[in-house]
Amino acid sequence: MIELEKTSFRESIRSMNYNVKLVFLFSFFQSFGRGIWMGNVLTAYIYFFANKSNIVVGWTSLAMGLTMTVFVFPSGIFADKFRRDILLKIASIVGIAGLAVIYFGNSITYIFVALALWGLFQAITRPSLESIFADSVESGKRTKIYSLVHLVRQFAMAAGPFANVLFFYLFGNEWTLANMRNVMLIGILITFASIFLMWLFNDKKSLGSTSESIEQVKVNHDDSKENDIALRMTQRRATKLIPILLVCSNIIIGVGAGMTIKYFPQFFIEQYTLDPVWVQIIMGITAIFTGLFALLAQKFSIKRGRPLIIFIVQLIATLCLFGIAFYPNIWLLVPLFVARGALMNAGQPLSRSILMDVVPKNKRGRWNSLETFAWGFFWNFSALIGGYIVGDINPRFWLVFIVTACVYLVGIIPLLFLIPLVGKEKFSKKAES
Repeated sequence: MIELEKTSFRESIRSMNYNVKLVFLFSFFQSFGRGIWMGNVLTAYIYFFANKSNIVVGWTSLAMGLTMTVFVFPSGIFADKFRRDILLKIASIVGIAGLAVIYFGNSITYIFVALALWGLFQAITRPSLESIFADSVESGKRTKIYSLVHLVRQFAMAAGPFANVLFFYLFGNEWTLANMRNVMLIGILITFASIFLMWLFNDKKSLGSTSESIEQVKVNHDDSKENDIALRMTQRRATKLIPILLVCSNIIIGVGAGMTIKYFPQFFIEQYTLDPVWVQIIMGITAIFTGLFALLAQKFSIKRGRPLIIFIVQLIATLCLFGIAFYPNIWLLVPLFVARGALMNAGQPLSRSILMDVVPKNKRGRWNSLETFAWGFFWNFSALIGGYIVGDINPRFWLVFIVTACVYLVGIIPLLFLIPLVGKEKFSKKAES
């Protein structure tokens, strides 16, 4: 039976669209590389480089967020009007420049410049990549493929910290700038592989009408003409309202996440005196469970609907964050931390699949830009706010956790309004031209 499942998986991979296969490869190398050099290692590097200043960490995040904010909307418009694959090639050049400055820069100014370039790279990449991905997947059948890509990203992201366990053992299990630079170099070199793949995407190999937007409300043509018109009006209102509610929820969640995520490494270092190896293990485990929970969420969404499942997993994650604010024993802290991270991100593929199902192909670049804006500007701007809330003297990690959890509670409210609007995928009907 196991052999059959393996064969089925191989067949499904072979049957995938050319661009979808590239998205899988890009996601693996990009996430694996970033899991090594970015995330907790880069944050710790900046933290110690700036003499243990959480406020400086927040400002560096804002530098990346500002360039994303300035360029993400023009990138989305260009992605809709011109070729998405050309924009990915342009982004790759910016990415190479950013990675070079990150490694060779030897001052806090270079770090700001490098992260600004990396923000520009993300601003150009995300709208085009997500759009060409959506254009290459059949509408109404997205959650499974999106969940699989999410799983690949999370497992690759988890492989980064687990690889760091070995690297820190080799270079030294201490939070020194030299050790962290050596680790970051390995991750940067792996990230270059993903940048090379960006030159292989091809708009001409995307799908046609099968990847267009679909209606979420089923029309019964046997009903009266008046009822049919009313249902069609409901369709149009739902199609307009669904992406607005999703993006509003994501923006609010992004505000909360930015306040906290950047400061978890410092929290482990200062509050629990964990060495680099243990921090890498915790982060790696969290990424693995994030991918697994995303698949479980997809399975449950088949019967319960995508918005309800997103609401449930994010609510549980919020409660976990409230628990972390009380500084529990390390043996309770780790399960709470893993559950918080895994569940808060488990609904991301479901959210993305809903958005791409209702947004027409010729507007996906703009909506993907708005999503990137939510996680670019608001996430990074709130990271600056989080730095000031935590502070540099006697850090108040508990306070930023509580503030974030309260923001999360507000952020999941729009999901409740989505529940009656979004139909189950198997009932989705392709929009009429």
